[in-house]
Parts: sequence; structure tokens; C-alpha cells
Amino acid sequence: MARIVVIGAGMGAMAAAARLAVAGHRVAVYERTETYGGAVRRFERDGFGFDTGPGLLPLPAVYRDLFIKTGKEPLEACVELVQVDPSARHVFADGTEVSLPNASRAGVVAALDEALGAGTGDRWGDFLVRAREAWDRTRRPLLEEPLWPNWQVLAEREPYPAVPHKRLLRTRRATTLAEVGAWELRDPRLIALLESHALAYGLDPRVTPASAAVLPYLEHAFGTWYVRGGIRELARAVYERCVARKVDFHFGAEVTGVVEKDGRVAGVELADGTVAEADFVVSGVAPGVLDRLVRGTVVRGGGEVEPQRGAASRLTVLLALRGGRPEGTAHRTVVHAEDRESELDALFGAGMAIRATVTVLRPDDPALVPDAGHEAITLTSTVRARPDRERAEIYDEQAAHLMAVAERAVPDLRDRLLWHEVLTPADIAEVTGVEGGAVPAPALAAAAGRLLHPSNSTAMSGLFTAGGWSHPGGGLPHAGMSGALVAGLIVEGPEFRGSQ
Repeated sequence: MARIVVIGAGMGAMAAAARLAVAGHRVAVYERTETYGGAVRRFERDGFGFDTGPGLLPLPAVYRDLFIKTGKEPLEACVELVQVDPSARHVFADGTEVSLPNASRAGVVAALDEALGAGTGDRWGDFLVRAREAWDRTRRPLLEEPLWPNWQVLAEREPYPAVPHKRLLRTRRATTLAEVGAWELRDPRLIALLESHALAYGLDPRVTPASAAVLPYLEHAFGTWYVRGGIRELARAVYERCVARKVDFHFGAEVTGVVEKDGRVAGVELADGTVAEADFVVSGVAPGVLDRLVRGTVVRGGGEVEPQRGAASRLTVLLALRGGRPEGTAHRTVVHAEDRESELDALFGAGMAIRATVTVLRPDDPALVPDAGHEAITLTSTVRARPDRERAEIYDEQAAHLMAVAERAVPDLRDRLLWHEVLTPADIAEVTGVEGGAVPAPALAAAAGRLLHPSNSTAMSGLFTAGGWSHPGGGLPHAGMSGALVAGLIVEGPEFRGSQ
């Protein structure tokens, strides 16, 4: 039985802790804040409750597997999973709208044809077929296996089978998501639909590889799910599974250094000066934070990919409304920006215009409101990551813009509003410790490897990394997968090659 210290109580870290405890190891988690979940938190006021991190769960099979492998009770015995249908309602710049069924290719094709015009559904359906091919080519190396030592193969090869496109008497294939939209989808509304999946992770579609087609495919193929009571309930369930497996949690316990002895990890040093000895250490913190903990040591091995340094974060506005949620309301509405180029320039270039795509979440969940006569709504939009709270007036202006945009989805919003709260990148930074409140994106192939994440093993023997900033990247499913990979590498050794 090995002594294992886990730094941080985020979702990936807890997933690793539960699996390692079941394997017979003695696991202790040290978390600098007073609770578990990392960015998966909840805000409560006056009987209203809101998720302040992810609001929906794609690919629930990752957490089903975690609960199957760590105990007798399946995931559905610990939380109530609800499939969201429609998956999303989209409101486009020209005023057209479409509600897309959950996990139904035929239903999506029919809905697009009816709302956007004949032929649009088939173009999107054909795109999903190509996206599936990209998914099939990358699923194992990017999600189910430790990062290959020859990761450059993933960096150089574009797995998306782009349609040949004639331009200036030359035949070309799309290499970016924007080119996929312009050359294969052609309709500006379909392009907005496609690019919104990249924007949700802070990715610029103009430079994001075509392999990002797997993002809409993942949602289409595996559905969109909600956890009754909010996604925070998923974090609670994972935490309680860890406790049931005798994982020892220490909250308010900040790790200030990783202890090394003879080239191998030996434990961690805490803020109070004590040392927790360990045979293995699993870090659930961002690369920049880990670099400060591993003093004078390069954590990455030779030839390893560089960590993603996120430039994008998330602005969240929580709305408490009088009046109940109207029957038939979509759980999620995406209101697309009126000027996509201005939005992209503001996020990724020198532009300053505040014109954003806004996601409106309106869960049908009595647990989140004082009574049936009230509604809790969450607005989110991708913004630049910022290092501190300076220029707070920008966030106030952006929050006002989000609420104005949300009126396209909730026309009576202003009349019903009781109060609102604004959560900025600084709030994310305070919870996660990540500079600027940056949010990690999932690992993607191609693009010279800049959207890959560092492997779960490190150059220091016995030190491993889990969570959104290590392989296979950001998002709830990916964090859970990272925990499974770390547990496999520790239990089975460096020859571990993932689940079969």
C-alpha cells in the first residue's frame, strides 16, 4: 500500500483519488480552499441556487465508469441525471431560431431544414459524418490513453476529412474550423452554430484546427445532460464516493512545495511548515501553480508539449427572477453575436467592441428556486482572461450587455428581475489559482500540438498531474478521464495504455 498525496480537490484530482483508494492505497487530499469541486461551485442567495462552473454534463459515461469502478452504487443511485431536450435553442443574428433535438441526427437535420431552409440540415448532417471520422481517429490517443511519447504524430496529422475546395484554380482542404464553416457549411447561421462550440472553450475558430469538429460531434452523439440540483451535485457525489473509500480530505490546507529526495517525489510541504510524506504525489493544479511548487525543477520531460496558457475565461451573470419558468422553455438557449468578426476581434485581437455570444441556462429544477413563483437563470459568455480585478468597469459593461442580449431569449427579463450577481475571471482565479481565471480547453489534434496538454506523468519520478490543465484537457469529461489515466499509471506502471 502506497502513501499518495493529492494536491487540490478538483474533479480530476478527486477522480484519481477515488480510483487509487479502491486500488488499496492510502490517499490524502490537500485543498487550499474550504470545499471540494475546483471550479464546480454553487452560489446561493435568498433561496436561489446557481452553478458557477459548468452547467451541463456531456459524455456522462466517464462518471458512470468512475462509479462502477469505485463501488457498488452506480452514478444514477447518487445523482439524478436528466437528458436535456431540446439540446439547445439557437437564436441567430438575423432573428431566425431553431431548437435542436438531443442526440438525434435525423431530428437535427429536419429541424434545421424547417427553420433555416431546405438543404441546411443535410449540410450539417454530412458535416457530422465527417466529424465522426475525426472522433474515431482521435478518441483513444486523445482521451483514453496516456499521451504518446511521440506526440508529434498527433500534432502534425489533421484527422478531419475535409471536403476538397476549389479556390483560385487550386484544390484545398480546410485546416481550421472557420474554413470548415465557410467552405463546407456556407450558411452564416450554420457557421455560427459550428463556431459556438469552439468559442465556449475560448478557442478562436480562425486558427483552431478542423479537428475541433469533434466538439459538436461529442454533444450530438452522446447527448447533453443535466444533474438535478445542479452540476455541483456531481461534485458532491464524487467527494462522497472518495470519503466512502477512506480518502482523507484536508481543507484550508495549502501546499507550498513538492518535496524531492534523490530525484524522486517524497511528499509535500504545507503552509504551516509541516511535511506530508508520500510515495506518489498527484497534482490537480494548473502548470503555472505546479511550477512554483516544484522549486528549480523542470516538471516536463524532454520533448514534452508545452502547457496551454489560456487566454480566455468566462463571465457569468446570475439572475434571480420573480415569476415561474414558463412551460416548454428550453433549458439552454444560445444567442449568437450580431457581428461575429467584431466578437472574435474583441476576444482574440485588438478590438474593444463588446458583442458576445451568450448562453442562457434556464433549468427546470425546484431545488434552485425558493418556490414555483420564481426562476433562476444563468448567463455565460467567453471573455479574455485578466490577471486581476482592474478595469472592473469593463465587466460591468459586459454584464449589462449579456443581460440585454439575454432579452432576445427572455423577453420579460427586465420586468421580472429581482437581483443579479456578476462573477468575473478574478472570481475563477480565486477559486482555481489559475492566473487570469483562464479556463482550459480540451486536447485537440493538429495545430502543431499547441492544443495538446502535458502528459499525466512528469520528469520527476512519482509526480503526476490530473485535471483540466493536463492530458486530455479541460471540460468535465476530460477531467474525469485524466483521473482514470493517472490512477492507471500509478497502479499499473508506465506501461499502462488506457482502458480497453
